[in-house]
Amino acid sequence: MCGIAGVLHTNGRPASAPIVGRMTESLAHRGPDGSGLFVQGPVGLGHRRLAIIDPTPAGSQPMGTEDGRLILIFNGEIYNFLELRVELEAHGVQFRSKTDTEVLLRAYDVWGPACIERLNGMFAFAVWDSRARTLFLARDRYGVKPLYYAAHGSTVLFGSEIKAILAYPRFPRRVCSAALSEYFAFQNILSDATLFDGVKLLRPGHTLTVKMGDRPPLRPVQYWDYRFDRDGFRLNESDAQDELYRLFQQAVNRQLISDVPLGSYLSGGMDSGSIAAIASRSVPRMPTFTCGFDLSSASGMELGFDERATSEMLSHRFKTEHYEVVLKAGDMEAVMPKLIRHLEDLRVGQCYPNYYVARLASKFVKVALSGIGGDELFGGYPWRYFRADGRLTLSAYQRRYYGAWQRLVPDADREDLFNADTWRELKRYSPFEAFQGVFAGMTKKPRTAEDYVDLSLYFEAKTFLQGLFIVEDKLSMAHGLETRVPFLDNDLVDFAMRVPARMKVANLKRIVRLDENEPGPKSATYYRRTHDGKQILRKTMARLIPASVTGLAKQGFSAPDATWFRGESIEYVRSMLTDSSAQIYRFLSPRYVDRVLEQHCGGQVNRRLLIWSLLSFEWWLREFME
Repeated sequence: MCGIAGVLHTNGRPASAPIVGRMTESLAHRGPDGSGLFVQGPVGLGHRRLAIIDPTPAGSQPMGTEDGRLILIFNGEIYNFLELRVELEAHGVQFRSKTDTEVLLRAYDVWGPACIERLNGMFAFAVWDSRARTLFLARDRYGVKPLYYAAHGSTVLFGSEIKAILAYPRFPRRVCSAALSEYFAFQNILSDATLFDGVKLLRPGHTLTVKMGDRPPLRPVQYWDYRFDRDGFRLNESDAQDELYRLFQQAVNRQLISDVPLGSYLSGGMDSGSIAAIASRSVPRMPTFTCGFDLSSASGMELGFDERATSEMLSHRFKTEHYEVVLKAGDMEAVMPKLIRHLEDLRVGQCYPNYYVARLASKFVKVALSGIGGDELFGGYPWRYFRADGRLTLSAYQRRYYGAWQRLVPDADREDLFNADTWRELKRYSPFEAFQGVFAGMTKKPRTAEDYVDLSLYFEAKTFLQGLFIVEDKLSMAHGLETRVPFLDNDLVDFAMRVPARMKVANLKRIVRLDENEPGPKSATYYRRTHDGKQILRKTMARLIPASVTGLAKQGFSAPDATWFRGESIEYVRSMLTDSSAQIYRFLSPRYVDRVLEQHCGGQVNRRLLIWSLLSFEWWLREFME
């Protein structure tokens, strides 16, 4: 796990070592164990190292072939690198180190860009080919590791974080109107845009090749996509559980490879609990980490948000060395400037607990396993899945489903949300078009309830899961901590996509709707009402963890913000959002924001998601646009 940054002047102008150095140093938190630069002619590549595999100097980057033709910078882990190494050695390749970095370099040398199809891991990397005079950028199938790029005249810039691009002299800082429109519709950005105008996120499963002489627009190429398709699946449910259990064990064990201390998050839910159950067999006294909440001012369903008791029970069961951090209302206020500075690319919901638990884990380990992905692959959010018969056209399905994903501000309120100047610009952009764009690769017409659930799973894997990965990467790497996600193992994902929806969601016709603004454990709430969701995963993981855990859906990382925003944090919220000099009013309407606060504080409507996003946008403007 590391940070990478680079520049290519496609007009042949020499790259500047001091500039590449500044870009690289902006990522120092991602790689506290070392740094390296390569500058030659029009290209400059920088690397910050977090040493995980073969932490000796032999693993330093940038890493090149002996003839100097290829230079590689790489962020991530290749979990099948030992198998690839054996295959490459059969081709006569000799190795100088024990790193997965060198395996990737040699694989590119032997197989070229096609090597990417052989990789099982999380990665973002860049290869400069001095003979072909091309820069090749690639991102893993699922987007676990981020990679941003921008074209600035004849200069192409890229980095693990946007900070690296902003460090380039005179790179303009402007708010991207299209991304702003998407963010306040979905609390996410569904296209490849970011809030920074001109900066794009290389999509998961894509590569980008830049040749000397190229000018914008740059055109990424897709090499992989999710395919939730049960065609050809022949296993009965019992055999499917056996296969899932085998693949899950294999995935966790693959991701235990490390030459530095490794631990696991242990939230008290089924996904992280199952990972800890397998990992603890190979890592005696494995460190585990939980975030809890001070509930002294909470009420109602929020009283169930603190999962420490369950995580402590699982820790005792698996004999882990367990650590906890407990958050109170003021902890959000204290961390917001740092959190937004590291997050930079605003996505999904309240994420400050991730920052605190990653900080805790980083004091003991360099690698932490996470349960992210289990819900998105195995049907953990049934209240969000669209269900119908096959009489709807694909476009009609999209239009209906679109309404369910407007998490912050519906179309009817968009003009009221933005001030007049901003609205004149933003009304040209349609969030629905961005929503439709997610399905661009789908050609199969949905005909059954299962088909519609599969489409919903596809959408969430491409959007919501991507947002979770960005948050997890940025806030763990803020503390020099690598997070691994065993559910996103290639073999496990391939199997999960083929498992019929009826094995994940038992009741394909009845749906109980939940409000996304409802705070806390909606998964658990839905399961208590319906006993549905993640069916095959629950039954399989019952071999590992007690029914008291498999019988409750994952709570999620939820603080009692709905209450805190009305109570202990209300003065902070008002000081940030009702000040006429607040930065958000360069774009938003004060009248609309006042109405949101009145609705929430008066208990009329729960607007916690929008309040969080308003606070985040205010801090983002202060950190990056002032």
